[in-house]
Amino acid sequence: MKILPPRVLRALERFNAAYPWDHNAHYHRWILRQLPRRFDCALDIGSGSGDLARLMARRAAAVTAVDSDPGITTQAQKLTPASLPVTFTVTDAAAEFPNGPYDVITCVATIHHLPFAQTLASFRRHLAPGGTLVIVGLSRAQTPVDYLLGIPAIPANAAMGWLKNKGRPSPRPVSMTAPTRPADMTFDDIVRETRKVLPGARLRRRLFWRYTLVWRRP
Repeated sequence: MKILPPRVLRALERFNAAYPWDHNAHYHRWILRQLPRRFDCALDIGSGSGDLARLMARRAAAVTAVDSDPGITTQAQKLTPASLPVTFTVTDAAAEFPNGPYDVITCVATIHHLPFAQTLASFRRHLAPGGTLVIVGLSRAQTPVDYLLGIPAIPANAAMGWLKNKGRPSPRPVSMTAPTRPADMTFDDIVRETRKVLPGARLRRRLFWRYTLVWRRP
């Protein structure tokens, strides 16, 4: 099912290339609102350029930030002041999950690259009692409702790009060099699998083709 004809989609792609902005960073402040004011250890899976890890480091005693992309991890290290308690590591979380326990675990636009149920189980295992897990993920649109929910994001995406760049075309920010792939699970699939592994988790569809998941370990 197509929302827009190919010609319009190509025009939007050109607009987004001229006025780029980070859809994931849009949710960073929301993520912080889900977390305690102060906590000891945090883990950020898929840390990218380190923006979220640096924000959490202002509340945490230590933040471990892992990403599978060496290039973006190097950039993250360069952008991070030595005064912040962040350790950046190149790690494939699917093969070697960083040992916890952690008071906070975050994962933004990354879990669709990992085996979903196994990764949730790893999060549960390495989250400290009373700890908080926050995921911002991508799902595959399947139903008419999914596509209809994506429609408001189209003009909002263009408006945000224009505002973030103050109406001036800008070069794209530093991006990952590792291969990416689209999400293959629908939102209903995600909800069903999450309920099995993390009972009581809160999931919600979000703007800009994202969903959120919040779980607090008893």
